[in-house]
Amino acid sequence: MKLLLLEDDAETAEFVRRGLTEAGHTVDVAATADDGLHLALEGAHDVLIIDRMVPGGDGLSVVRAVRGAGKATPVIFLTAVGGVSDRVEGFESGGDDYLVKPYVFSELLARVQALGRRSRSIDLRPVLDVGDLQLDLGGRTARRGSIRLDLTPQEFKLLEFLVRHSGQVVTRAMLLDKVWGFHFDPKTNLVDAHMSRLRAKVDRPFRQDLIHTVRGAGYTIDDRA
Repeated sequence: MKLLLLEDDAETAEFVRRGLTEAGHTVDVAATADDGLHLALEGAHDVLIIDRMVPGGDGLSVVRAVRGAGKATPVIFLTAVGGVSDRVEGFESGGDDYLVKPYVFSELLARVQALGRRSRSIDLRPVLDVGDLQLDLGGRTARRGSIRLDLTPQEFKLLEFLVRHSGQVVTRAMLLDKVWGFHFDPKTNLVDAHMSRLRAKVDRPFRQDLIHTVRGAGYTIDDRA
């Protein structure tokens, strides 16, 4: 795979670059936010490995700019900033995974390879649908009928999980685990806030609601009248 590493500490960057290279990957390295953003937008990378605290900006702003440019390249944050609110902020900015320093390199490698497999799998461009809602997993786009829905990467990920489990009740705990990677309750309204914004885009402009709240249990998506 071709990887991008945004890391300003030269010793750390060389350690990670060497380990990933020995595992068979090609690694571009950037030390500043501007250089990282330029490479992320111009290069065809399979995974972006982003430190949050870098000269000239913040890794979060780099990822937001990448997502704003329409690139869905998987992102893993590799950072010393590891509080619950920090991780939530990382996922909300468009990150797909979050690993806190210090870490074991084998875990970083496993996570990067998992993200890479996920990235390659979407090239098959399968389409999921519920009623008049269609998700193009390759293009990472969503439509209701002929209307394209303007979703953030995290909203698309949330909607994809719902559609893959259409007709089933998915709990908040399931969503925290599978969509955000939290194996515990961070005691925030993360799920409810994202679901509210998602429903405003998927349901509110249309006659029929697809996403339904199951009181006391969670959510489900189906095309029932």
